Amino acid sequence: MFSGIVEEKAEIVKIQSEGTNVHFTVQSSFAADTYIDQSIAHNGVCLTVVSKTDNQYQVTAIQETLNKTNLGQLAEGAYINIERCLLANSRIDGHFVQGHVDTTGTILAIDDSDGSWIITIQYPESYSTLLVSKGSVCIDGISLTVIDPSKSQFQVAIIPYTFTHTNLHTKQVGDSVNLEFDIFGKYVARYLDQLSLEKT
Repeated sequence: MFSGIVEEKAEIVKIQSEGTNVHFTVQSSFAADTYIDQSIAHNGVCLTVVSKTDNQYQVTAIQETLNKTNLGQLAEGAYINIERCLLANSRIDGHFVQGHVDTTGTILAIDDSDGSWIITIQYPESYSTLLVSKGSVCIDGISLTVIDPSKSQFQVAIIPYTFTHTNLHTKQVGDSVNLEFDIFGKYVARYLDQLSLEKT
């Protein structure tokens, strides 16, 4: 479980394919403190540490993960947002994030808003019931607040600190981002679906 508060913007220093799996070597300031089997969110995707050194660690993504996220589009030298899992005694500054990406979205616009940025994202209409105005969404591992959602688009506002300390400043129009919708919204949507089926 994560909070969507990015700990670090980390560099992918090596990418290796092995069958349908891809191994990512990540350079991180907290690599020495990681441990084998630890869960870390990478652009919002929960992956398991399989090996480590003092300044790097390695994680593996299976084909299913590569198909449903933007990890398969990464190249060596790319920067990703990383976050270690929550501690039971921590404050939760973002929202509950599982690290299970639902789908990807596409950046349609990045607009300068006199000191902040408004990013417009297109996403599949089938997920529209999971977004509400002022609700939470996780974008590439970042907990953000939804603005003006429609059936296929929504916006988020990015403050300078978030823009600088995550990989958002490297994004361009047309780039893919990982989206994880609020878990509470998913449960409500599932419950209402079941109610609807029972009435038919």
